[in-house]
Amino acid sequence: MRVKARFTALSAAAALLALTMTACGSGSGTENAGVEGETGTDDVTVSVGTFNEFGYEELFTEYEELNPNVTIEHKKAATSNEARDNLTTRLAAGSGLSDIEAIEVDWLPELLEFPDQFADLSDPAVEGRWLDWKTAAATTEDGQLIGYGTDAGPQGVCYRADLFEKAGLPSDRESVAAMLDGSWQDYFDAGKEFVAASDGVAWFDSAGATYQGMINQVQNAYEDNDGNVIATENADVKDIYEQILQASVTDGLSAHLTQWEDDWVASFQSDAFATKLCPGWMLGVIEGNAEGVEGWDIADVFPGGGGNWGGSYLTVPTQGANQAEAKKLAEWLTAPEQQIKAFESKGTFPSQVEALESEELTSQTNAFFNDAPTGEILANRATAVEVTPFKGPKYFAINDAMQQALTRVDVDKTDDPASSWEKFVTAVGAL
Repeated sequence: MRVKARFTALSAAAALLALTMTACGSGSGTENAGVEGETGTDDVTVSVGTFNEFGYEELFTEYEELNPNVTIEHKKAATSNEARDNLTTRLAAGSGLSDIEAIEVDWLPELLEFPDQFADLSDPAVEGRWLDWKTAAATTEDGQLIGYGTDAGPQGVCYRADLFEKAGLPSDRESVAAMLDGSWQDYFDAGKEFVAASDGVAWFDSAGATYQGMINQVQNAYEDNDGNVIATENADVKDIYEQILQASVTDGLSAHLTQWEDDWVASFQSDAFATKLCPGWMLGVIEGNAEGVEGWDIADVFPGGGGNWGGSYLTVPTQGANQAEAKKLAEWLTAPEQQIKAFESKGTFPSQVEALESEELTSQTNAFFNDAPTGEILANRATAVEVTPFKGPKYFAINDAMQQALTRVDVDKTDDPASSWEKFVTAVGAL
């Protein structure tokens, strides 16, 4: 599906959700929704909806062995956009959601406006389990917790060491970290050197993906804390937009791919690009897409300072028939012990305090990434994060409009930067 079509579908689903919630009297959502039902020994099937890679497949098997009466039905969407579209549509319809629905942090602000659609998961048993900012993001003003935190997204830089060597660039982790430890312009300058010495290999995969790493270092990119939209007037947003398109198009550093599209997935099997911004959850994605390809590594560095991209939650929709069993499973999946196992499986970096302090986590290495000490690297990247961007109710829609603007220039080549920016301004004004 093209980006424009996806945005239109998502916007329509969001509008339908808001209209339906208002008609149902959800309003400000001041009433908490408790968890209904009791767990027991009767046979029960608990459905779980996720997307991308959560590292849960082996954990589901383990849970079923520990709870013989429980069967887990896993519904896995290919992308987070597909999962969000499903969530908003089925919330508006009032039926059809899984007993547990995974959500991404970028959707959270709009969902917090309808807390009665989700069970209140607050429980003394889980108090203090997560980093404070992780819990706060999923908590309403009156104290309802609508989601249990899964992973966080501290970012390093994944790169093809073999392609660096061919281009005459330093290729060991420490030297790469030293080379990229500076501003975004330093990162792009290294890319110019690489591209000049390479035969048709791009520096990075996608303008949109690289932009995301840059904009996540801005405290208030699209909205003030009071919800006032500032996206089209914010000089930081315009500057980042122009800088990434200068690097992508004018300087030729981009592979001109759209993240998650089929050609992006296929590109990992070729020498299409040399670097990729890498939150922990991306490690499993790269390993899966680049199966059989040697040379991938990860450096303990991120341009412009620290950065966090993404991180998800498990929610229990109130329309579900097995809320008590769903909460029990969600609590187990997000316990520190299970999150360390998920990290070992797919690189999803834990957001649980106990897990982050565990030597079992920091001692983890990843064979696919040249035996990199990924636990230590991502723990260092987590402590380097200095900005937690404000994301209001319109964040997702504005950011999706920005991704469209970048795609028109970098991938589709239907617009120049100026005309595509004007279309972005129009799209934001229509929200």
